Amino acid sequence: MSIQIDPITFAVIKNAMDSIVDEVAYTVLRTARSEIVKDVMDYSAAICDREGRMIAQAKTIALHLGAIPEAMEAVKARYGNDLAPGDAIIVNDPYQGGMHLPDIFMFVPFFYRGELEGFCVVICHHTDVGGRVPGSNASDSTEIYQEGLRIPVVKFYDGGKVNDIMERVIAQNVRVPDRVLGDLRAQYAACQVGVRELTSLLDRYGREGARTYFAELLDYAERLTRAEIRTWPKGTFTFEDFIDDDGLSPEPIPIRVALTVHEDHVSVDYTGSSRQVRAAINSTRSYTNSCTYLSVRCALKGDVPNNAGVFRCVEIHVPEGTVLNPVEPAAVAARALTGYRVFDTMLGALAQVVPDRIPAAGEGGNTVVCLSGKRDDGQPYIIVDMICGAWGARPHADGVEAITNASQNLSNTPIETLEAQHPVRVESYELQPDSCGAGRYRGGLGIQRSYRVLADDVLLQLRADRMKFQPYGLDGGGAAAAASNILTRGDVDEALPSKVGMQIARNDKVTHIQPGGGGFGNPLLRPLAEIERDVWNHKLSAAFVRQHYLAIVDPHTGKADPAATQALRAERAPGTPS
Repeated sequence: MSIQIDPITFAVIKNAMDSIVDEVAYTVLRTARSEIVKDVMDYSAAICDREGRMIAQAKTIALHLGAIPEAMEAVKARYGNDLAPGDAIIVNDPYQGGMHLPDIFMFVPFFYRGELEGFCVVICHHTDVGGRVPGSNASDSTEIYQEGLRIPVVKFYDGGKVNDIMERVIAQNVRVPDRVLGDLRAQYAACQVGVRELTSLLDRYGREGARTYFAELLDYAERLTRAEIRTWPKGTFTFEDFIDDDGLSPEPIPIRVALTVHEDHVSVDYTGSSRQVRAAINSTRSYTNSCTYLSVRCALKGDVPNNAGVFRCVEIHVPEGTVLNPVEPAAVAARALTGYRVFDTMLGALAQVVPDRIPAAGEGGNTVVCLSGKRDDGQPYIIVDMICGAWGARPHADGVEAITNASQNLSNTPIETLEAQHPVRVESYELQPDSCGAGRYRGGLGIQRSYRVLADDVLLQLRADRMKFQPYGLDGGGAAAAASNILTRGDVDEALPSKVGMQIARNDKVTHIQPGGGGFGNPLLRPLAEIERDVWNHKLSAAFVRQHYLAIVDPHTGKADPAATQALRAERAPGTPS
């Protein structure tokens, strides 16, 4: 018996699914053990239908969720019909649909009256999964075998009972087993919340009703996406951006994209991007796909549902053996950096298609600062801090600052959490003046954060970028300032490269300064009142606005001198509107 789609019921079920998957995410937040999950919020949640298609995603890290299709295929290939209520399948192997080893996927099948109806999925970035360095996230590893424990598709819970062998294997191979196992249990508990709420939904609408409306959710997203793409200009739009280097060699790493807009879909071709590199910044195919889907989704209107229906409208070609689709056993632990640059590159192409929707480049993705060692009492600790900073200027507004990059949806770790749980003192956490790109709309300011270590023999791992290739501006806007890393020993400051792993000593201070976001539009069109406001708030210096805006502003009062400004512009930029 076919079920007719009722628009009111459809809206109710759509919103119910959004609420259920958000409740799954909130449960992770409330029950996780590690600060990287409960404070940084480096995790994701989704619900898939009985065929494994993602039908709802939580307001978590969107970059994770486009990788679900490949991981789901691996789960289905391994277990097929060998699934039962209470099971939980985990996987982190990047060459079986995973992304990098710290991200452990958990799939919990949902059964209703004996039949499989879907999956609850939670992905968490775990503090440590073993390997050669604490945190399992080093950018200088050269093969996957150095990076930690590779978990193939395996049941971690079997009929509601934990797999004792797998649990002991994990505990034996990670440096902080209480946190890792605690977060795995949080993933399972959260998925059980999803199962409970989905059961209530099916009790109300029935098996066939739910299946019909779940399929319609995907079809609806696809229809809206195709309808919008039909309004886009047709043709091929290219863009290129760069990663500074891989940390082992100085050569820049190009990311090239050709985005072709067809009648009702787009195709994305990464031919011409760098070959895979020795260091661990290679991005798995699943993660590259995820970054691509997200960038296209960001260019769509806000009322398009966030589900796999959007994926149907995006064809992706990624040559094998490249930094965006490496061949095993390439190292991939720091692959997030490459994903952020894929996002920037895709936005650069999309800015040529829908220029009124796309911002200039943000800070280039988060910076990872990992500090590890032993406390004075001999107990191990691992800090994995992810610094999120700024958006680029938007077509109609300044960039946002002190906020997560649009591709991440993370949170900066509270200083109190870092200092209470680890031997470290945060001595600065502030906006960096003059770090933005100038424009009619300026980019957001980057963040400065410094750490004084209060223990001996600390291993510092730093993964940053945008020192050589600054975040780009659009439509005449300027690029943002470059990033920098500084190690202070006593009174001596030492500049560090963008990617570094080294031992540091008690009382050493590590400072990272992020870039801001790029500017949008001609800087000389920015009203003097807005320039004055930025100088008064100490976001921009008088020297910066003189150089980039050709504006004369008193640094003490924040007041502009219109006559002097007009004279400077007449000299340096004749024809500038007054």
